[in-house]
Order: sequence, then structure tokens, then C-alpha cells
Amino acid sequence: MFGANLRLLSQDYSSISELARQLGINRTQFNRYLSGESFPRPDVLERICTFFDVDARILLEPAESVRKNGNILTGSFLTEFTGAGVSNLPNDLFPNGFYRFSRRSFMDPNRFVIGLVYIFRDLGATYLRGYENREAMRLQGLPTTPNSREFRGYIARQEDGIVAVVARRKAMTCSFNYLSKVASFENNYWLGYVCRTVRESPESTRVERLVYEHLGTDRIKVMQAARQTGFCDAPDLIPFHAHLLQSNVPFR
Repeated sequence: MFGANLRLLSQDYSSISELARQLGINRTQFNRYLSGESFPRPDVLERICTFFDVDARILLEPAESVRKNGNILTGSFLTEFTGAGVSNLPNDLFPNGFYRFSRRSFMDPNRFVIGLVYIFRDLGATYLRGYENREAMRLQGLPTTPNSREFRGYIARQEDGIVAVVARRKAMTCSFNYLSKVASFENNYWLGYVCRTVRESPESTRVERLVYEHLGTDRIKVMQAARQTGFCDAPDLIPFHAHLLQSNVPFR
């Protein structure tokens, strides 16, 4: 039963080798689990159960009867719809590390925002974390403490790119982001758009073009980028960011 369950749970992953790597299990040993030749130690079983969002009954009962309900996106109801995108985003398609992003300001169409986010993976899922600009928070009459400025989200794979759903603490605000890779010298740029989940207003926009630039984990490069975050005018944008944003072309 365990081997059959593990084979079923592994179907959403295109590569068994990558799945074994994410689980931290030797590929040969993982194959033994799949074939039913051996069973995992308690600590390894716990790791497998946490990863697939099931409990230890996976050893004795069919997988569909022991799936937990806590993980909405990869639970039994949505796993064939949202689950594949959430749990199957290879690192080479959208690498871990820091990203610098640029977009037009939602509050002032004559200015732009440069920010920094961190992308990482945990138990097969890809997450995003960052902090709102202090000046932007002040302009909205909001607290500027780190706790208030922090935002987090999850990233899912799409056919020709990735999507990110991002929210501030307690779901105070939310945004939908879409990005696809563009040709560049270092192959480290993504272009798309960001949409705010707010009511329509004649004074502000809800959708703007968005550029992501992968910086990796080089501390010097990341710190230099961090010092440049905040509001800026069009001439102060990074040249290739400005080229991709096409600030004079209406967004469609």
C-alpha cells in the first residue's frame, strides 16, 4: 500500500530524481519505497507525510483517504488544477534568490517603484517575501514598521511563465502577478504585469507592467540593489528595466 500511495502522490512531478532531491532522500532508496521493497524510518516518513500533506496512515490506507485538508491548493479537490503548478516549479525555470523589480507607481503615474523580493523553496512549494517601501506606506497613512510593511506570497507555474499571489499580513491587500522570461544577455529578466485587488478609482490604476531581474545571492550586488529601492523618476530607472516597461506605450 505504501509503495502504491507513493507512486500516486509522485504523479504530479515530472522528475522522480528532482522529487527525491526535494525530499532529501537518496534516489535508489526512494525507488525501493516506490516498488514496496522497503519502508522509511520514522523521521523519513514524517518528512514524506509533511511534503505531500498526508499522515502516517499512508502506510496502510489509500492516499485519497488520508490527505489532509489544510493545504487548499494541493488538497484532493484542487490538486489537478492548481496543485500541479504550485508543486512543480523547477529552480531552473524561476531560480531561488533575490530579485529586483520595477513598475510604475499606482499612486503617482509620473513616478516608478523599485523594490526587492526574496524567492525560496520549502517542501516542494515556492515562496516570495519582501517589504513595502516606507514612503509608499506613509503616503497611504499606514504604519511603517517592518511587521506592517512585510508581504508574502506563493508562486505557481503556468504554461509559458509563472504567477504569484502576494498579500500583506492579515490579507490587508493582495496582488496578482504574472511574469514570463524575456531574452537578455544573462538570461535573468522576466516581464509581465501586476494587478491590485482594489476597487476602481479615477485617481489611480490597478494594473501596471512589471519587470523582475534575478540577482541571485551575491551579497554585494543585493546590498547595492537594496540601496536603490524606493520611488524614482523615469530617467533613474535601470536602462533595461525602462526598455521593458515601455512607459510611453499603453498597457493592454
